[in-house]
Amino acid sequence: MRTRINPKWLAGLFIVSAMISCTGNNKPVQTTAKDVSRKAADVNINGQWYIESIVLDNSTAIRPHERANSAKQYFEFTDSTYDIMTNCNVFHGTVAINGDSIKLGDGTMTEIACEDMATEEALRKILPKIVTVNVENDSTVRLNGTISSEYILLRKAGMEIK
Repeated sequence: MRTRINPKWLAGLFIVSAMISCTGNNKPVQTTAKDVSRKAADVNINGQWYIESIVLDNSTAIRPHERANSAKQYFEFTDSTYDIMTNCNVFHGTVAINGDSIKLGDGTMTEIACEDMATEEALRKILPKIVTVNVENDSTVRLNGTISSEYILLRKAGMEIK
């Protein structure tokens, strides 16, 4: 006696076998060095950074410590915000970092009339143009504008000022 196999049943068996083989392998996902370096590329600039210079173009640079050497002027970054303290005003806004790209969101600024407003004026001009960030030796940060001749150079604060 010969048993006849139903072609519909055979087709179903074939489909189920194909589905089982396509569910992927059950091996753990391995992280490659390339994946790790991609994650490591996210820049972390949290903390306090003294403003060394604000360069608006090849001939215009503001060095806040030379203009008001008694006041430490600085940026302070957290995970999603920034604060800037000049010799008499404060800026506050949002910050988003993705890799080495940075976006300093619109924020607020106190408008105290200072004897020397050069730092505030330079910051108002350059902050919307900042697009990338470079960190060197965990002690220097360069916030780069849309063109290479505009940037803000920051130095890591040894001891944070509050």
